[in-house]
Amino acid sequence: MSQFEQMSDHIWILHAEHEIDRPLLAAVVGEKRTLLMDAGASPAHAAEFRAHLAEQGLRLPELVVLTHWHWDHTFGLSEWKIPAIAVPETAQRLRLLKGLDWSDEALHELAQQQIINETSASHIRLEYGLERNIDIVEPDILFEQKLQLDLGGVVCDIHHVGGDHAGDSCILYVREDKALFLGDALGPSVYGGPRTYTSAHFLRLMDEVYRYGAEIYVESHSVPVSEEEFRLDIGRYAELARLVDQHGKDREGITEGMKQFLQVQELPGEFVNAMEWFLTPLA
Repeated sequence: MSQFEQMSDHIWILHAEHEIDRPLLAAVVGEKRTLLMDAGASPAHAAEFRAHLAEQGLRLPELVVLTHWHWDHTFGLSEWKIPAIAVPETAQRLRLLKGLDWSDEALHELAQQQIINETSASHIRLEYGLERNIDIVEPDILFEQKLQLDLGGVVCDIHHVGGDHAGDSCILYVREDKALFLGDALGPSVYGGPRTYTSAHFLRLMDEVYRYGAEIYVESHSVPVSEEEFRLDIGRYAELARLVDQHGKDREGITEGMKQFLQVQELPGEFVNAMEWFLTPLA
């Protein structure tokens, strides 16, 4: 089972589980209502979080906001039975998945069509086992760009930012707690072919993220970190993106620039991989 904890004054989280690719879930508890961030990978995942909230005597979620359409963030919707908030693209994507039998053959076909990838297919098998009666639920409340929710004593800002990982990616800022939930928005594209980053998209997203002045940053498959930790980590990838913008397809120039920035003799493997992700759109 995942670790459950209170992250800040108004926020309780269920940590990510990397073995089966379950993302972090969060509940923002106000005086009037509770907002859930992401529905979970399955009804079982959702039920686990709800049980933890109930054990603490917390108000259970009355609304859920979806950071993007990917299965691990949305397939638990049927368990919550509450209105879901998302952008139109999320609804469109989920609508295309309705009615599938989710057999091994169906998963293989989805991977062949590059709607998901083989890794996601494997994780779905682990999460659901042999009987995959997956009920796809479409969101109820659609917004275009930004939405503000007053939960009573705590205000949440939801912002559609897009990006390579998913065009419908949204971020959630909890004002009173100065906490910014990023979903997977800063990740590379993982469906539709090889992993890719677009340097211009990544740098635009970083500008959007820093505008909030958050003190806690939360990515869905990581752990909450402070502003200092976040800037130290993500700043290295921002520098890589800037070097790609500067040098284009010149791997040697990018590599030398990153080695100087990191003050290392050999470029670590994680940046070698990330460099290839940034260069793929330029091929």
